[in-house]
Amino acid sequence: MPLYKEQQIKLYNSLTGKKEIFKPINEGHVGMYVCGPTVYSNVHLGNVRTFMSFDMVFRYLKHLDYKVRYVRNITDAGHLENDADAGEDKITKKARLEQIEPMEVVQRYTVDFHNVLRTFNFLPPSIEPTATGHIIEQIELISKIIDNGFAYEVNGSVYFDVHKFNETNDYGKLSKRKLDDLIHNTRTLDGQSDKKNPQDFALWKKAEPQHIMRWPSPWSDGFPGWHLECTAMSTKYLGDQFDIHGGGMDLKFPHHECEIAQNEAAIGVSPVNYWMHANMLELNGQRMSKSTGNTVNPDELLSGNNAFFSKAYSPSVIRFFVAQSSYRSVLDLTDDGLLASEKGFYRLMDAVNLIDGLKASATSSIDIRAWKQKCYDAMNDDFNSPILIAHLFEAAKYINQIKEGQATISAEDLNLLKETINSFVFDVLGLENATKSDSGTDKLSGAVDVLIRLRQDARANKDFAMSDKIRDELAEVGIQLKDGKDGTTFSVN
Repeated sequence: MPLYKEQQIKLYNSLTGKKEIFKPINEGHVGMYVCGPTVYSNVHLGNVRTFMSFDMVFRYLKHLDYKVRYVRNITDAGHLENDADAGEDKITKKARLEQIEPMEVVQRYTVDFHNVLRTFNFLPPSIEPTATGHIIEQIELISKIIDNGFAYEVNGSVYFDVHKFNETNDYGKLSKRKLDDLIHNTRTLDGQSDKKNPQDFALWKKAEPQHIMRWPSPWSDGFPGWHLECTAMSTKYLGDQFDIHGGGMDLKFPHHECEIAQNEAAIGVSPVNYWMHANMLELNGQRMSKSTGNTVNPDELLSGNNAFFSKAYSPSVIRFFVAQSSYRSVLDLTDDGLLASEKGFYRLMDAVNLIDGLKASATSSIDIRAWKQKCYDAMNDDFNSPILIAHLFEAAKYINQIKEGQATISAEDLNLLKETINSFVFDVLGLENATKSDSGTDKLSGAVDVLIRLRQDARANKDFAMSDKIRDELAEVGIQLKDGKDGTTFSVN
């Protein structure tokens, strides 16, 4: 019998504002969509925290024997500055500043995104579609919305008519905002004169002569609006209605609100049963911001080359730190917090690595089956990883007591303990085994991963001399790089 029949998840639904029993549309199958990155810069730690949360959700659903189709998109066109309908495309702007092609920008930062997630031991999604790969689907979706009377074309651009939609639907139901309040708090902005109302948003934008990324459409040569791509790709691969849609808290409005409106306007149904939002990551109690310098990227955290932290931290320590907070809580990244998490991580790993050496007794002095269910109860309660970790430390204490002869465990319970702790530590939380003596190896791995990414950036920029220099100088100190279809790996000779 599949585990999901024995374990019942309750998850917090942002749409209703309460925890609900999770019941997928099709028994045994889960469709999950998570908004991916706009690939115009290196992925930042706030993104990593969000994707790490949904990686854990994905892992737990798979652990419960659900067949999961996990779709996470790549935004490679259509995302304008400040998430608005005016200004320059973020990718096009980056390409102009660096004097390269937009798709070179996309390639460089998509590679970086994958490398960072691989470093943190993420499972790949089932499907990773791109906005540029689904222009036809987006044009078809716009046509449906126009035909249904919820969009209008002006001078080659197409806008979603929020006021018309709100006459029969509830625009703002996800973010709990009322259209009247939005109208009252909205100023008319330059460059939006084509709109009937400031609250309307772009489905298709006519490209200006200097705009490089453009496609033909019935309305103009142009490009799709940012909100549209997720509606088109999620419904293509998961159906008109699917189970879970996730993303960062900052996407709830307007991005996710607009997704709901687009789907209801085009198809007549609300697309998602359960909306999940991961909260923000702060640095030393303040919002991360490039403009203020209060920011650190994954490479800097892994290498220790930054002004905020006393040392380098391994990917698993960072995963452990993230898992010690609920995905719905604001998480403050501090050196003290990471140091404490590192100690806890190695304490847990030490206990895990003692299991194989434990001797079984005739009876157990602890109820392992009850402990196992407590672990499931924690994850079943809206993926409560902090409570799960508390139960894992209970097991660590028990393991040490058995080793010291202060507690006993039967052979059957010993196997159950080992199976359960390995499942939750490695399969669900996604941690990788290590001991304190491995910390130097972790630092080496982190440093080489940084060099591999620098080499890939050099190759993407056609700086092959620098690429070869990194490879050759690593080889001189006994670190051999190997390029393969799944990326670059290394070995120490």
